[in-house]
Amino acid sequence: MKKVIALIGSILLLAGCSSSSTAVDLGVKEFSAKVAEAGVITLDVRTPEEFMSGFIQGAQNIDFQSGNFENEIAALDKNATYAVYCRSGNRSGQAVKVMHDAGFHNVYNLNGGVIDWANAGLPLVNN
Repeated sequence: MKKVIALIGSILLLAGCSSSSTAVDLGVKEFSAKVAEAGVITLDVRTPEEFMSGFIQGAQNIDFQSGNFENEIAALDKNATYAVYCRSGNRSGQAVKVMHDAGFHNVYNLNGGVIDWANAGLPLVNN
């Protein structure tokens, strides 16, 4: 009986810790499909200089390394869906974690970043 009670308690504890939030790494193909979905907000978390060298169509630039990232994302809708990328996937992976921890519910990271995007032959807007 004690084992059954312990098992039920463990299940309830795990259920209470679960969340409907998602923070997911996507490959280029899946990320491309995600940014094409209606209502998805694409965020480029590289520096403004990197952003201007070529970005995914429709992307907004919020520099993860600016020291103001958390304040800038605080103004965003936490219930919207975000597709986040950087150069290689490192900064965007960190940004996605910060966003998830801040209560954003649907956040997707481009694993491999804009490097993999360009290597897959997908277009970048150049200014």
